[in-house]
This record gives sequence, structure tokens and C-alpha cells, in this order.
Amino acid sequence: MIASTRIALVTDAWLPQVNGVTTTWTRVVGELENLGHDVLVVSPDRFRTIPCPRYPEIRLALSWSGTRRLLASHLPDAVHLATEGPLGLAGRRYCRRAGLPFTTSLHTRFPDYLRAYAGVPECLTYRFMRWFHGAAARTLVPTPSLKSELEARGFRNIVCWTRGVDTELFRPGVEDFYPLQRPIFLSVGRVAIEKNLESFLSLDLPGSKVVVGDGPARQALERRFPEVHWAGFRYGEELARHYAGADVFVFPSRTDTFGIVMLEANACGLPVAAFPVPGPVDLVVDGRNGALGDDLRTACMAALDVDRRRCREWAERHSWRRCAELLIDSLAWIGP
Repeated sequence: MIASTRIALVTDAWLPQVNGVTTTWTRVVGELENLGHDVLVVSPDRFRTIPCPRYPEIRLALSWSGTRRLLASHLPDAVHLATEGPLGLAGRRYCRRAGLPFTTSLHTRFPDYLRAYAGVPECLTYRFMRWFHGAAARTLVPTPSLKSELEARGFRNIVCWTRGVDTELFRPGVEDFYPLQRPIFLSVGRVAIEKNLESFLSLDLPGSKVVVGDGPARQALERRFPEVHWAGFRYGEELARHYAGADVFVFPSRTDTFGIVMLEANACGLPVAAFPVPGPVDLVVDGRNGALGDDLRTACMAALDVDRRRCREWAERHSWRRCAELLIDSLAWIGP
């Protein structure tokens, strides 16, 4: 482990946004600080912001000069660019002009999202992402399957960097939390088109369906599926109780690069049902902590038979402290 250092993190995703990127970096920054590192976070909350087109819940900061000023004053020993947005671009520009090495991470399948929201061809978005990440000393991705996929698309210097889960907060609890007919199938996350939530909501399943989360697609989906129990955003202990009180966690997304919510569910003793795509195939072992299948209903029903104790044991193998330590080992350090 490297001694105490000054680390600069540039990210377009930060509080009060609620998503996997924000969860990852708020927890990792906390662990880095606990390890004695001085972390500067260059994030949208430091600047004036504008709403993201078609996704107003996300605020974008357009500040090249502010990013440059913060990085120059911090004198970092390492710079990491977490996102490919305006602040990430500003950080990349600063490092390139100053001749500083930097690392990046790839959290989001922007080609899929931009195609779904705006009809942008994937080839154009991948070209931009290869350009953005191509100048980095290393690009960190969450799973081996995503690493292989990106390398096949021409990305270089890709290394795996896993995620963690708070096993003290997310833990097995009272199973009669929901006054609903069982079995209870739960989904947690942003309610948006790219999450493929409709594949879960349209399933003919026994018992009840619960969705925890919010987002731009919620109103339309709530009108189409009024029988579903919509809980909105939940945080901390209350979120953990929602996990622990369900019978199966359903992860219908085909585009997430990891899916921290799957680890959170496992930590609460909840088996996962998902499609066999990157993310789930790296986190879910059939019969051990969940079930995978091209037929999501079949996977949901198979997950009901999974031992909840084995799900908890699987989650205990991951920690945010280990995640922070792996990041330290992967950064590109700036010489004297």
C-alpha cells in the first residue's frame, strides 16, 4: 500500500445524484480518507450546473477554468477521471496540457443509453469513448466480461476494478417487512428506460412486485402497471429493510456494467434473478447466490429455491476497503 498521498478525483456523478457511480465513489473516497489519503473531489456541486438533456435529474457542470484551478492548487500525486462528462473532459484536457499521467474508469454503457434516448449510432459513441480513455495510463472496469468486450472493440490498457458492499448496513432482517402477498419480487434502482424494468414488470409471477427507486420512466410505468407497489427512493436502514423483507431480487438490466444493487441484495440474504449478460454473469452463480436465464420468469422462480445464507456468504467476500486498496494500486502516480 502506497503511503499517504494527494489524490484528485474528477467526476460528473456526485451527490445528490442517486446511482451506482455516486455510490461507488462516495464510499471509495471515504475509505481512501480513512486510509490517510487527501482526496480532492472535483464534482458538479462545486459549480453552476444545467440539467442534462432528457434527464433533468442529472445536473451537468460546464467549468473548464474551475476544474483547472482546483487541480492546479491541489498538486495531486495522482489524477483519476471517473466519468466522460464535461468535468471529465476538463480534467483530461488539464492533464494532457500539463503532461500529467492519469487514469480513467468506465462505469456506464453510454452507447446503449444514447442510442435509446437520442438515436445516436453506437459506433459514434464508442469512437468518442476510445478517444477519451485512450490517453489514460489505465482504464478501470468492474468485470472481466466487460474488459473482454471493450478490448474486442479496440480499447487498450483495461484493468479490472471490482466494487464493494457495506455488509454492516445491508444485512438479513425481518422477513415480514412487507404486508403483501408472497413471494415478493423486488427491483431497486433508477426507473429509466435503459434499466429494462418493463421486462420484470410484465412477468406473470405469483405474489407481489415491488419497485424501490425513481426516475424519468416512473410515471409511464406506474400507469401501465398499477398493481406494482412503487416505493420511491429509499436510503440507509430503510433500503436495507426493503431488501431483507423480499424473497427474490430481480435485476432486469441488460446494460449495467456491474450492478452494486445485486451485492446489496445478497448482503441482505436475498437471491438475485437476472439475464446472463455482463454484470450479472460476473456476480451471480446459479444456485449459489441467485439464478440466471434468458427466460427471466424461470430465473425468478429458480431463485426462490436458493439458500439465503449462501447469498450472505457471497456478499461478505466484498468490501469497500478492498475496493479502495485496489484503486490505489491501479492509479498512475505523478513523479517529482
